[in-house]
Amino acid sequence: IWVGLFWAKKRLYPPKKAAVGQKKPVLRVVVTTGMIADAVRQVGKEQVDVQALMGPGVDPHAYRCTPSDMRSLQQADIVFYNGLHLEGQMQTFLEALKGQKRAVYAVGDTLAAEDLLRDPNFSAGIDPHIWHDPRLWKKVVSSVARQLGQHDVKHVALYATNAKRYVQQLGRLHAAIQRQIASIPSSQRVLVTAHDAFGYFGQAYQLEVRALQGISTAAEYGLKDMAALTDFIVKRKIKSIFIETSVPDRPIRALIEGCAKQGHVVTLGGALYSDAMGAAGTPAGTYAGMLQANVQTVVQAMSSR
Repeated sequence: IWVGLFWAKKRLYPPKKAAVGQKKPVLRVVVTTGMIADAVRQVGKEQVDVQALMGPGVDPHAYRCTPSDMRSLQQADIVFYNGLHLEGQMQTFLEALKGQKRAVYAVGDTLAAEDLLRDPNFSAGIDPHIWHDPRLWKKVVSSVARQLGQHDVKHVALYATNAKRYVQQLGRLHAAIQRQIASIPSSQRVLVTAHDAFGYFGQAYQLEVRALQGISTAAEYGLKDMAALTDFIVKRKIKSIFIETSVPDRPIRALIEGCAKQGHVVTLGGALYSDAMGAAGTPAGTYAGMLQANVQTVVQAMSSR
């Protein structure tokens, strides 16, 4: 299985080839998630060669570091990971690398305490899904630019310029999302998903967020949890609930069946990108495109009559 995943990842993220007369990238950067990979590419452009360990549909909470991943991480000039215990079982290895005085950075560490959502039921006590609020992701982008500049002083100005341009784009994206979400009737602004990945999204755009599982997909849920969320959906007359591209859809389909037994019809609103982006080359294969795809799915489902 791991060999198959390795070769699948190689096909999705082939090494970049320098064009004739074009200089090779200065820095080899290895990251955990697609969202971080996108930030590094936006800032570093042709100066960086980026490898993302986790591709589309991959659950970072449950991801296990492979031997090839370990080699890539050890050979990298710089490593970026989310931190805040998003990467679950990889956390120990990443922290050990950092302890060897390597250039290893957790982007979540760049945020202030007041930026973060607290959850005592999660191992870190903090919600790690920070990318669902572009206002926070702007801070991550700026931090990435600073770290790249420290390791490639020659291109400090280039990284800063690229980061500034991208941060402005994210600001416009946030404003556009606000306008789109505002079109949803207030009574229907309830986002129900399998695991609690959209807390920052809900806070940023005034959506009430409910989930069957906790912040990590490793969190267990039982019949009591299923019954409580079913009753909530029926009582609030929620019209649509959502699956996630990196999480099995069985729990959500069970919720739909449970509501039907109580005489309430709730539909599947679509699939949201929670912990991973879409495939490379697709609209959702970038950070901005992923957010836009999620918003379009949510608005369409919640606004339908």
